[in-house]
This record gives sequence, C-alpha cells and structure tokens, in this order.
Amino acid sequence: MPSPFLSPVSALGRLAILVACACSGGTAVHAAETIKVGLALDLSGPFATGGAEARDAVNLATKLLGNQLGGYPAEFIQVDTAGSPDQAKQAVDRLIQQSKISFFTGPTPSNVALAVGPALFAAKVPFITSNPGPSQYAGAQCNPYFFGLSYQNDTWDEAAGQHATDKGYKNAFIIAPNYPAGRDHLTGFKRRYKGEVVAEVYSKVGQLDYAAELAEVRASKPAAVYFFLPGAMGINFIKQFVASGLSKDTVLVTSPASADEDTIAAVGEPMLGLFSTSQWSHDLPAAANQKFVSEFRKAYNRYPTFYAAQAYDAILAMDAAVRDVKGQVNDKPAVLKALKAANFESVRGPFKYDNNNFPVQDYYLRVIGKNAQGQITNKTLATALKGHRDAYHDLCKMK
Repeated sequence: MPSPFLSPVSALGRLAILVACACSGGTAVHAAETIKVGLALDLSGPFATGGAEARDAVNLATKLLGNQLGGYPAEFIQVDTAGSPDQAKQAVDRLIQQSKISFFTGPTPSNVALAVGPALFAAKVPFITSNPGPSQYAGAQCNPYFFGLSYQNDTWDEAAGQHATDKGYKNAFIIAPNYPAGRDHLTGFKRRYKGEVVAEVYSKVGQLDYAAELAEVRASKPAAVYFFLPGAMGINFIKQFVASGLSKDTVLVTSPASADEDTIAAVGEPMLGLFSTSQWSHDLPAAANQKFVSEFRKAYNRYPTFYAAQAYDAILAMDAAVRDVKGQVNDKPAVLKALKAANFESVRGPFKYDNNNFPVQDYYLRVIGKNAQGQITNKTLATALKGHRDAYHDLCKMK
C-alpha cells in the first residue's frame, strides 16, 4: 500500500521523511535537534524484495512509535543502493557529510554492508544491520560501531546443517550465489553437517535459470539439497527443482531467504514440505512478535517476512538507545552502551549481544504447510539451536 512516510523526491533516488512531531514529553523540541537516520533499502536490483519488506516495516515502526525515536523527532533519509557496493558508498558518503546522520541501517546484501562499513565507522555512526551479518564483521574486523542485530550469516545454515545431520541425510548438494554472504552461508552449513557434501556450487548473483545446476543435482543423486538463494533466485530455483521431478527423491532444506512468506506467495503449492531454519518466524509466541505481525497484516494485508521483522527491530533498537541517552546522540560512548544493552522487546523474543556485537539467540526449525484456513505458510516445529553463538566471536578483540 502507498506509504505516507516514504515517497520519491529526486532523480538520485533519495528519499527523505521528516517526522513532523515538534514536542516530546510536553517540552518543545527545536528542529535542529531532529535525529537523522540513514536507511539503505535496496528497492531495485536483485535484492529488491528484501528492500521493499524492510521499507514497509520501517513505515510501520515509525507510525507505532508516534513518528519519534526515544520521544524525539526524527528524520529518515532513504537511499536505494540497488545491491551495488559502489552506489552504496557514494550514497553513504552523502548521508554522513551532508545529512549528518546519527544512525544507519540496511542494506540487504553483505557485499554492500562490507563496502559502506569503513566510512560509517570512521565517522562514528552506529551501523545497526537490518539483515546482513558478514563473517568479517563478526571476527577480526569487528567494530564497536557495527551491531549485527539480525544474525551472523553462517548461523541459519549451521542450524540447517544440524537438522540435516539429525535427519540422517548421508549426502548433500549445496548451492549459493557467488558473493560474501553466499560463501558464509555454505560455510555455516558445512560446519554442522556431518554427511558428505557431493557438490558445492556457486552460481551468479541474480541468476534465474538453474538448468545446468539441476542437471548436476540429478547426476549426483543427493539425499538433500541445501540452498541459499534469496529473492527471485530462490523462487526460480524451487519452481524449476519441483518441475524437474527431483523433489520425488531429494529433500530441499534452506533458510528464510528462500522460504518466507514472500517466496511462498510467488511459488505456491511447490513450497509445501520445505524445511528452513531461522531466528524468527511469524508464529513465535513472544508478545512483541504477536503485536508486530498483527499490525503488519493490518497495514499490508499479508504476513511479514524476516526482512521486515529485522528492519522493525532495528528501528526499535534505535528508539530504545535514544530514549536511554535522553536524546544525547552526540555522546557516542553512551549511545554504544545503550545499543549494546538491547533494552527493547524484540520480535524474536529475548536475545543478548556477544562480545562481537552479534546476537546470542535461538534458531528454529520450520516447515511450510497449510494452516487451519488453508493458507500456505510457515509453522515452527522446534528449536534447532538454543542460545547459539556464532563461530567467529573468538576472533573479535572486543570484550
């Protein structure tokens, strides 16, 4: 549905939202005190689905917060980075130098997060990720200004690898796009999977035809296929996999990047029976999650995806930090301490940050089926990993 908060304003694809609240707690707040937030939401390119979900969640969160952060007026400045590291670096430079942002969130892919991180860290702008969790920032390149709020890339897949091991799948074919997140995700699967990996394939980012890869699957005859193919890549892979008849003898296992409500809407019946692992699902019983899902469905007439859940949490994290520092966002040590405390009700339920500013949290096993109303959707089955820490925290020198 059209958003009252996000709308195009220039040929550069930049988008500014001025939250028009002039008071907090009954005390006048001048426009100069407005807190500025940079949002990199990939609204075009191969990761546009995730960008659109994050945009809708940001709109919802700001509405529910009364168009404030921590009780103070806020301006959200959005850029479409289109999944391009070069485009993102230029946009972030403008956000830092011209807009003077106090917080930054987004983008969708890890290669873009890695590209924009150095400039944000140098400018001492907290980067609260709403999706990517590159291994570099979890380990040796960890930084006090980076908060891996969502998950570390490997962790979904460690949970999936554990599930595949527990089910006794003797061998597996694994595939992901050839970019940093793709390599992280397959590394995570291999870390927990005890069977034989018969093939490890890296496809092109944005690839939509998987005939060659499916021929390899047919030839190798694996018990399971694990794939990390977000957005349209996963949609096409699943359709082609099922159409080829391979699903009769081979189990598909994946992450929410290819098994959430956006993919289900695009694929339909072929999604039935697909297993995935995630740190979040729309049916988790946490009160904050029930409120989020209810409000999101009311606003957009659909279930949210993990992209939306994470973007929503990112805004709540900023809100809590601004509240706890009483609007003093220029006090960087205090802001970092407040962000690290994670003093808000997350949609995933309780979590805490590890020494590397990545979450220690539960990961769940889900399956796609039909609910009581006959709607195809995810159902949480079990906790795959409890209180899980990522594999890189020991490499991080932060305490």
